[in-house]
Amino acid sequence: MKYNKERLSQIRINYSFLPLNKKMVEHKFLSKLSQNLLEILDDEEYYDIKIEVGKDPYVKVFRAHMVILYYRSPYLRRVLSTRSNDGNLAHIKLPNILPEIFQIILR
Repeated sequence: MKYNKERLSQIRINYSFLPLNKKMVEHKFLSKLSQNLLEILDDEEYYDIKIEVGKDPYVKVFRAHMVILYYRSPYLRRVLSTRSNDGNLAHIKLPNILPEIFQIILR
């Protein structure tokens, strides 16, 4: 089959199979990473710290990951860096904060 120049100019190329541009790829990656971090916060299995928040009768225990808390909060970084690392599950108490507020901080 022969193609002439006029016929070639009428052909439409579908570019949807080509990789997205860099910004779109980065956005998609960061969006997925954010979703993964939220899933980690809800993970009830692989946590390494329990945080008891509030005062009786309004106490709530949060399960979390020290490495995430360490990088998200300068206050928790100080608290966590002063505790001894004996290999056991960490447990800290924060009685002067409402559980609802701490939930927002975690997110």
